[in-house]
Amino acid sequence: MVENRKQGHTSPVHWAPTYAAKRVNEESMENGKGTSREKELLGATDVAELIGVKETTVYRWCKEGKLPCLKIGKHWRIRRGVLEDFLKQSERPRTLVGQLDSFLRVPDSVLAIAHNIEILHRLDAAFFRVGEARGGLLVKFYAGEEYSEGELLSDFEQKGLEAGRLKREGRLLMRAEEEPLGGSRGEQLGGLIEEEGGEGRTVWASFNWVKPVQLQTALEQQRQLSELVNASQLVVKTAAIEEAIDEWSAPQLRRVQSAHSAIILASEEGLSLSRATPMPPS
Repeated sequence: MVENRKQGHTSPVHWAPTYAAKRVNEESMENGKGTSREKELLGATDVAELIGVKETTVYRWCKEGKLPCLKIGKHWRIRRGVLEDFLKQSERPRTLVGQLDSFLRVPDSVLAIAHNIEILHRLDAAFFRVGEARGGLLVKFYAGEEYSEGELLSDFEQKGLEAGRLKREGRLLMRAEEEPLGGSRGEQLGGLIEEEGGEGRTVWASFNWVKPVQLQTALEQQRQLSELVNASQLVVKTAAIEEAIDEWSAPQLRRVQSAHSAIILASEEGLSLSRATPMPPS
């Protein structure tokens, strides 16, 4: 099952989500933080009190699948981390950076398909702006494009990322790919993580496919990257322009999509963000 959100769609949630999210986050900070805190189970009464809605509204969200819940016996339970994600998604940000900030998780493996190279570069800049705001180490792997490193940095600046400053501070690394259509992406990223391992920061890495790529190459690259994501605090985005994957059939595209935890589709007409979830029981 895939849950899908498109930019500009009206959310069904009608309370003030920004305030509600702030309350949930503040309580998390007061009572502790970390993975164990995110997994804490809340009752429907707790959720209703935290975000200022009726308890019946929480039950309705659970039954409709809008708020992922667990049913234990006769009672609904909601993980605190899931509630925080739900509130963030309901804030309806209007900018590309805001949309991605609500959507991206740590760790994450994302496939982005852009209509053209300009939109792909906009996604790159927005992706790195989110990573910068979260204190991450940004890594741009580039090859196959008609742009030099200097031109890419200049383009980042025009799109709102302070690339020059970040590069001087060592927070943005530019890496020319050795084999963009080969199987070495996992090795290159793994080597970089070992080099920067002492920094203690989440790595936000961006790879692109701007030239036609074979299906088996794409799957092998993603297999290696997924292993790294699963073992580390990584956010990896692989972006392709449409013409680079034009020869893939619909079943082939689904195979590549299923190898990622999240999908971004971007064109001038709109932005689609989707995330795979396990198939629920009948």
